[in-house]
Amino acid sequence: MTYIVKLISSFKPLITKPAVKATSTLTLIMAAMVTLSGCATTQSLTPQQCQASDWQQVGYSDGSRGRSGAYFGHYTNSCASVVGATPNRMLWEQGRQQGLKNYCTELSAYKHGREGYDWQPVCPLEGIDKLEEAYSQGRYYYIRQRDLDSLRSPYYSPFGYGRLGYGYRPFGYGW
Repeated sequence: MTYIVKLISSFKPLITKPAVKATSTLTLIMAAMVTLSGCATTQSLTPQQCQASDWQQVGYSDGSRGRSGAYFGHYTNSCASVVGATPNRMLWEQGRQQGLKNYCTELSAYKHGREGYDWQPVCPLEGIDKLEEAYSQGRYYYIRQRDLDSLRSPYYSPFGYGRLGYGYRPFGYGW
């Protein structure tokens, strides 16, 4: 954060007009916020988290989210630079297996499909048919709702060209 303040203050001598100063300052603040928001979305652990984490609870949380066993490598990489902090793989895996019991339910599969999320292949093979069916039903509902919302859009045209001859396609895709 102090880096951002130093960065903003280094531009003060270059700015002379009040309107330009306000615009430039606002632009720099917005750039700083975008940069910081990018940092907030990364999943790296702090040194305190590496040393004091309850790895079984972390594993439970990851299992409930449907994360695979390979996700543990993320914690190993995050804590590699912290002296004396080694993630406990056995405790994490025990917790993850408990969390998978919450993830590998028909209700969870249906919710993931209905909300448009992907279903992760981390569940045991027994009963997988029921989970896939529940996910398919939820996904069907999601697609139908998305299509209905598209039809209600002011930019919808049955010919794909929009109202004024220009099509509105998110990210340039034709769906």
